[in-house]
Amino acid sequence: MHFTTIAAALIPAVAVYAADITIAVGANNGLVFDPPSVTAQLNDNLIFQFMSKNHSVTQSTFANPCTKSGIDSGFQAVTPGNVPQWNVTVNDPTTPLWMFCAQTNPANHCQAGMVFAVNPPADKTFDMFQAAAKALAATSGASSAAPGASGSAGASGVSGAAGATGGVSGASSAGVPAATGASGVSGASSTSAGASSTGSSTSPAASSTGNSAARMGGSAAGVLGVVGLFAGLLL
Repeated sequence: MHFTTIAAALIPAVAVYAADITIAVGANNGLVFDPPSVTAQLNDNLIFQFMSKNHSVTQSTFANPCTKSGIDSGFQAVTPGNVPQWNVTVNDPTTPLWMFCAQTNPANHCQAGMVFAVNPPADKTFDMFQAAAKALAATSGASSAAPGASGSAGASGVSGAAGATGGVSGASSAGVPAATGASGVSGASSTSAGASSTGSSTSPAASSTGNSAARMGGSAAGVLGVVGLFAGLLL
């Protein structure tokens, strides 16, 4: 009987010691949790109040600060006169909780440092967690730059390919490799022009030969005319 009474008395005591801890998400229109880190006890209630924009409270891990791994509030868009709220009860204060905002439009909030920690240990501090999240921005930037460079190269390649395709088409018609296709085409044009000029110079030569033959024919006719005249006088 006494044991039952004592146990019943302890229940309200536990309820009294459970605290409400309020965290402002997007406080002052910033990409922040305020406070960014808290120490919570068993059954403490974490009250996330969304103050601006469209944020989330998404669980992750210390090793992967911006990758979802657990509970998630979903995106909570804030409208005038409306403050969305999401509560989490701490069931095991010996296990740290790592949270981040999963919003990536128009910027990646997590990589901007919008992360939150509950009971971070000495060897895995909040500052270390936030630094790891921010480091992903540099990694993502390098990764996106590499495909971009590839894309540029690809674009150049595509342009080159287009040029090569045109060159190949030209080469096909000219019957030469793509590298010399353009020059081959130009060469063909030059050759055609050269052939034309050669043909043109040949034609006048033929014409001048014909004129000489005509002149020779005219001279013979004149001689025959003189001979005929003398013959007429003799008769």
